Amino acid sequence: MIEFIDVVKSYSVGNQALKGVSLQIEDGEFVFLVGPSGSGKSTIIKLITGELRPTSGSVHVNGYSLERIRKREIPYLRRTIGVVFQDFRLIDTKTVYDNVAFAMRVIGAKEKEIRERVPYLLELVGLDNKSRRHPGELSGGEQQRLAIARALVNNPSTIIADEPTGNLDPARSFEIMSLLQEINKLGTTMLVVTHAQDLVEQFSNRVIVIEDGLIASDGMEGYYSYENQ
Repeated sequence: MIEFIDVVKSYSVGNQALKGVSLQIEDGEFVFLVGPSGSGKSTIIKLITGELRPTSGSVHVNGYSLERIRKREIPYLRRTIGVVFQDFRLIDTKTVYDNVAFAMRVIGAKEKEIRERVPYLLELVGLDNKSRRHPGELSGGEQQRLAIARALVNNPSTIIADEPTGNLDPARSFEIMSLLQEINKLGTTMLVVTHAQDLVEQFSNRVIVIEDGLIASDGMEGYYSYENQ
């Protein structure tokens, strides 16, 4: 579960990115987080992953209290979270298979486990026939699918997708979002950060709208409230 209780985050330059945010995302939910540039979306992601600590208030993520987490605990927190980035962040010199396997090797997984897990993930995202290709040989949509497989490979309970369709055309964007929906149905909590109004409107999921560091609305109609302000 992800829980923010009256969270304030101020930066050293005096900018207050969050001004008392409270929200709760239950295990297994699929939630869109939307809002204009500079509204606080990136700060929320950084607080969830332990990159930042709140100035005041409480942040709880998958059993960890982020306002008092120890540095040595942060890697264990991050193993419970998979992050999918807009710019993919793939390793161009490694094959599709090895891009995914690398994430397991980093945490010390055994080669037997890697040989079992990686093909399953590549099949799940529809890349099982391209395991020997390199990222440069894939389309943008395929690269994003590879990034999703890598985020999933260590079996996190939560996926954060940060503008996962920002570099894709509408058809590929719908494909990626549908894939995230299917992964969510397998039990993974999904938080999708996006500004793609047309895409959000095609899915009936909870929408949290943040604007100027505050929750503007939260619910099935949240995105429309944001658009109409």
